[in-house]
Amino acid sequence: MQLKQHKIVIFGLVIMVMLGTVYSWSVFRVHVESEFGISNTLSGLPYMVSLGFYALSMMFAGPYLDHYSPRIMVMIGGVIIGAGWILAGFSQSILVLTLAYGVLVGIGIGVAYGVPMRVVAKWYPRHQGLMVGLILGGFGISPLFTAPLAGGLIENFGLSASFKILGAFYVIVIPLLGLAMKNPQKTLAGPKARTTNLTPTKSLGGREMVRTRAFRGLYFSFILGTTIGLMVIGNTGGAGLALTDRSSLQIAQMISVFAVFNGIGRPFFGWVTDRSGYQAAMTLSFVLIALAGIVMRLFGGMHWGVFLVAYAVLWFNLGGWLAIAPATTAQLFGPEHYSRNYGIMMTAYGLGAILGTLSSGAIVDFLGGYGEKFTLIVLLAFLGLWTVRKMGWEKG
Repeated sequence: MQLKQHKIVIFGLVIMVMLGTVYSWSVFRVHVESEFGISNTLSGLPYMVSLGFYALSMMFAGPYLDHYSPRIMVMIGGVIIGAGWILAGFSQSILVLTLAYGVLVGIGIGVAYGVPMRVVAKWYPRHQGLMVGLILGGFGISPLFTAPLAGGLIENFGLSASFKILGAFYVIVIPLLGLAMKNPQKTLAGPKARTTNLTPTKSLGGREMVRTRAFRGLYFSFILGTTIGLMVIGNTGGAGLALTDRSSLQIAQMISVFAVFNGIGRPFFGWVTDRSGYQAAMTLSFVLIALAGIVMRLFGGMHWGVFLVAYAVLWFNLGGWLAIAPATTAQLFGPEHYSRNYGIMMTAYGLGAILGTLSSGAIVDFLGGYGEKFTLIVLLAFLGLWTVRKMGWEKG
């Protein structure tokens, strides 16, 4: 049984790495702008729509995870993802590219995303937090592998062919890896429940949850955190080329480093949330974001090392919010309706994708540089600190 468990973890991790290719969009983005002759704002549309549909479809796919085989869900998600990438390779306009990469790839990610987490949690009931965090880390560190891969493909085969190659690979490999996603035949024993000061007195359903001040505080904070993170991630390639003297291939390698920090941010902030509470974790994240934004605003164009450190911090914190939000949802509203409740909470991620991508592109297009983007990041971080401090967190 132990061999089967380890195989499920490994295959689940690889699936999540493939799904996380969406975080490597900035490598494609520069080439999309030159090939289609479009602005920075328009080149962010496929990325923005993909993240939006990922968050939305995850909410709708959640209930089906209880009724259908995990293998089937991964197979469906993998086929949709692969089809989206392949159709993106035939795109002749940004509209078609947005429909192919944005809508189809986003839906496919949302369908498949929850499967490895749920399956691994059932196989490791005594170590759910650790194992689910490990699986989620695969999504975060994806650009460590996929950014240089994408950069190399584009350099050797061009943009359209690269989309097709990745699509053909994913449409075959993701469903094959999904064959390993199998629930245990019987419920395995989990840890004994323990009561803490964060344990809710009762679990709240979705309708009850959205009426609480705690939900509004967490939802707004999650929007701020993801807006900042996705504003940065989706334009890292362009910012690196504009603010440093590094080549596009070197920037792709930097994105691989940032991906490591994105992956580390998830277990780190999950640990902080468990140990010190969600308000402490949120406060730490917004403080780090503000500091990184201030450094980039004042010194961002001086040396590529400044860019490397500050962007590593910003990527680290996006990973952090994808741990803070689910952990806090469980702590505040209980485990009974967690899948549906977190599906609702994930719509904040979709809103963050829209706001972050549009604002980032608009600032570059209309203000002519990246400095104002870091000013906005600092202001949003301070707004986040105010939200954490002032908004009521009671469940009532």
